[in-house]
Amino acid sequence: MKIKVLIVDDHLLLLESLRKALENDPTIQVVGTISSPKFLMNDIINTSPDVVLMDIRIKSYNGLDLMKDILKKMPQLPIIILSGYNYEEYIQAAYNAGASAFVTKETSNEELLFTIKQVQQGYKLFPSTAKKQDNESLTSKEREILKLIAEDKTNIEISDELMISKRTVEHHISSIIRKLDVDSRVGAIVTAIKQGIITLN
Repeated sequence: MKIKVLIVDDHLLLLESLRKALENDPTIQVVGTISSPKFLMNDIINTSPDVVLMDIRIKSYNGLDLMKDILKKMPQLPIIILSGYNYEEYIQAAYNAGASAFVTKETSNEELLFTIKQVQQGYKLFPSTAKKQDNESLTSKEREILKLIAEDKTNIEISDELMISKRTVEHHISSIIRKLDVDSRVGAIVTAIKQGIITLN
């Protein structure tokens, strides 16, 4: 079943660009593109999206305030905040307001698709705005394992593919999480994509 996405942004060119990029993925269905949030709640009810992708500011509206109103009525609806700026205060404000993720308009299509799929499964994804430069380098094996994790491989599947023990895989994953200063496998993938350590095909 496809993930239904509603896009809310007042930049028409960006709306169309996002729609095309998302619909290139066979698992995504864009159920609407909204340039004016005047009747946004009705639009959400009518389109029944699984995920809402919304600009932090739409015309004279504050996207975070709009999101709070939506979440009062639909607290389980994942909302990804889209911003042209990677300011720490924006990221924190989006998190505090209940967003499921924060992405910038410079985010690659691959990373945006990954984020949509993850928040639809219940994950929250936010960029770390600090402490990125001093991470220890990943080994070639760790990079290889990280790439397989990004391909949704389980520890057992990685063990079989690389012909190493499951315990060794777990050890490498713990090392990856520590080096990237994240809390989970998902966090490791997102951070690795942002830093260019891995790319998604």
